[in-house]
Amino acid sequence: LVFDEFFLLELGLELKKQRRKTEEKGIAFRVEGELADQFLTALPFQLTNAQKRVFEEIKADMGSVQAMNRLLQGDVGSGKTVVGAMALLCAIQSGYQGALMVPTEILAEQHTYNLSELLEPLNLKVVLLKSDLPKKERDEALSAIAGGSAHIVVGTHALIQEGVEFHGLGLVIIDEQHRFGVMQRATLRDKGNTPDVLVMTATPIPRTLALTVYGDLNVSVIDELPPGRQKITTKWVKEENRDKLYAQIEKQARRGRQAYIVYPLVEESEKLEEIKAATEMAAHFQRDVFPHLRVGLLHGRMRS
Repeated sequence: LVFDEFFLLELGLELKKQRRKTEEKGIAFRVEGELADQFLTALPFQLTNAQKRVFEEIKADMGSVQAMNRLLQGDVGSGKTVVGAMALLCAIQSGYQGALMVPTEILAEQHTYNLSELLEPLNLKVVLLKSDLPKKERDEALSAIAGGSAHIVVGTHALIQEGVEFHGLGLVIIDEQHRFGVMQRATLRDKGNTPDVLVMTATPIPRTLALTVYGDLNVSVIDELPPGRQKITTKWVKEENRDKLYAQIEKQARRGRQAYIVYPLVEESEKLEEIKAATEMAAHFQRDVFPHLRVGLLHGRMRS
């Protein structure tokens, strides 16, 4: 029975992939052009070989008349955003707009800031769209998107709401793909006329799972970190050595560095009595452990 279910799922995904190849005509973008060249020249660092290889795969997809449907996987810090920006430039230099959909407003603001910094030398307009924008700002953003003066639109689920009309959507990039369902991906695609789709994730997806769950996507992997990155050391500390750990944090803070302490819950829960929660622990750290250091608290229920 399990085999049958998987077989049917695979068959469905394969048919979907074939149908997309034969029936759907996508956009053949002009992938070689001045925008991408200027961007690469202005970058303060060299691309890694993995980034170059993956970008060539994306260019081959975007240059063809078949709609791209690609999954880009790479660790945090491997440079997915830069590759995404280069793909966006291919769409823009062909006269289209690009959209980047992310799961949280904080991430949307971060991406808007980073892309604006990266693309500032090229005079491109990056617009942020999120649900709690003041009415005046929202109206300005919507008219820039519909009028075409916004080259890139970054947003949360707000991008797929009614009332968001694109002038000419050519490329859709979805970050942290597993946070969005197939229907949401499809809704954003429908905002354009068969735009290319690139989904990005930092969550390692084994090859077999990539084939089953994302079988309708082609997979590219950035398997190389930029040079000069520090080695990451992971250690497991027993409860009785907690004080040593705190002393280590204090030593780093004295050197002007920061430490992050991550908890699975925002507030204490009756069901999960054993699990510590961020709000209570932040107060405990400030009061009892590090009274002379500044302890901040950040969680998803705070207003932006």
